[in-house]
Amino acid sequence: MSGIAPPRPIPIKDRASILFIEKGQLDVRDGAFVVVDKIGVRTHIPVGGLACLMLEPGARVSHAAVSLAARVGCLLVWIGEAGVRLYAAGQPGGARADRLLHQAKLALDEDARLKVVRRMYDMRFGEPAPQRRSVDQLRGIEGARVKRLYEVLARQHGVRWRGRRYDAGNWTSADLPNRCLSQATACLYGLAEAAILAAGYAPAIGFLHTGKPQSFVYDVADVYKFDTVVPIAFRVAGEAQQGRRPSATDPVGEVRRGCRDSFRKTGLLTKLIPNIEDMLAAGELAPPQPPEEAQPVAISEEPSGDVGHRS
Repeated sequence: MSGIAPPRPIPIKDRASILFIEKGQLDVRDGAFVVVDKIGVRTHIPVGGLACLMLEPGARVSHAAVSLAARVGCLLVWIGEAGVRLYAAGQPGGARADRLLHQAKLALDEDARLKVVRRMYDMRFGEPAPQRRSVDQLRGIEGARVKRLYEVLARQHGVRWRGRRYDAGNWTSADLPNRCLSQATACLYGLAEAAILAAGYAPAIGFLHTGKPQSFVYDVADVYKFDTVVPIAFRVAGEAQQGRRPSATDPVGEVRRGCRDSFRKTGLLTKLIPNIEDMLAAGELAPPQPPEEAQPVAISEEPSGDVGHRS
């Protein structure tokens, strides 16, 4: 059996989206990826079929678990309580440098960067960005539109809304609608970062957002935010404030489950990597050809094997 090559990772588009681990020890036992609780009960996690695992402060992870997650291409994301902060993320396989260099070239060319930002605006709002506007001006226009969208959704769902306010260092200081929004966006950010890394790009090299470890994650996630997770956050917050079940008893959990269902319903995992390529192609700079000695893509979007075969 030693001569048989290990199975290739499942393409991102064919995986389930996310799974949160609140408490427990992630480990590999008897060849299986498991979460072990405080009394020793194991829960099997199908890590090879997940895009990312979100680890809250109550989770611990062994070296063996990290190694297996990397081999199968499942991104590990360390987050704050209920996703209020993203601390760090692992690398789901070895990304090649050719796409990263192309991304950096686009970000450093002011004309190309503006074209990419305009394409993101078009994809997000369904209409071309205003002409003769700089990146900073488009950022301001986008911010104003987002603020109005929050207000519209708050009215639609009967949410008492005082604006987007939260303290990343103090989860409990935020009101319920902001906690729901933080949870919802954390789900989307984790999924976007998994796709970015799997495709060979850098989360930190953004176009509209800059200067943050997840700048490009925010760029990509913002395209889908109002089509997927933000309406869910406002719906759940409205139901909870009005005392309607099940949102009233566990609003944060209800947001997670709603995001999971939305990702499946919208087929988001099938769209992320192709749409990232579409965004960057708008910069109209030819990507470099990979050198002859380049390693193959770590997580291919093309399936391997027959129908039903784990690629």
